[in-house]
Amino acid sequence: MFEDRIDAGTQLADKLMKFKDENVVVLAIPRGGLPLGSIVAKALDAPLDVALSKKIGSPFNKEYAIGAVSMENIVLSDAGRVDKRYIMKETNRIRKKLKERQDQYYKNRSPKDLKDKIVVIVDDGIATGNTILVTVELVDMQKPSKIVVAVPVAPPSTMAKLKDSPLVDEVVCLQTPYNFRAVGQFYEEFYQVSDQEAIRLLEESNAASKSSL
Repeated sequence: MFEDRIDAGTQLADKLMKFKDENVVVLAIPRGGLPLGSIVAKALDAPLDVALSKKIGSPFNKEYAIGAVSMENIVLSDAGRVDKRYIMKETNRIRKKLKERQDQYYKNRSPKDLKDKIVVIVDDGIATGNTILVTVELVDMQKPSKIVVAVPVAPPSTMAKLKDSPLVDEVVCLQTPYNFRAVGQFYEEFYQVSDQEAIRLLEESNAASKSSL
């Protein structure tokens, strides 16, 4: 059990210290991954950026991910019996939201160049792993030297899925409980992170990294 995202981010940063002074970019999954990502980026003295992707919920249970979407690609993991029209409609709806978020997050800057970088993808926890996997595919298209997935908590089945991915070089996870229902159950405090807070964390982190150059 973690006190909050700050506690989880601090513990995660401790496990990632071997990457300090390496050619690293920390990529946080918004919005919940930003508080942890900012802590990890500061500890590693690395720039922070965001990965814009979002799950596609099942038409029968929106919380259950049948896949995930980014601006460029889509991963479907459990959509065999789902109407393709629903998937197309949800993909378009999600990409519209991602475009709005992209315009917010990149108002005053450009995305980080990930070519030949060690990319550490950070989130506050993983359930199915679909959102992380679509992010991994998106990152791999930019030809990084290494992709590391770092999270505080994930179920064993998802850990196995991540480790089986040929695109993931390393997985760092602090807890892998079998009794996994939702990420929030492993936090004493698990508030919803607003876009405003996420943008503030991103801007503060990058201002700090610029001033240290």
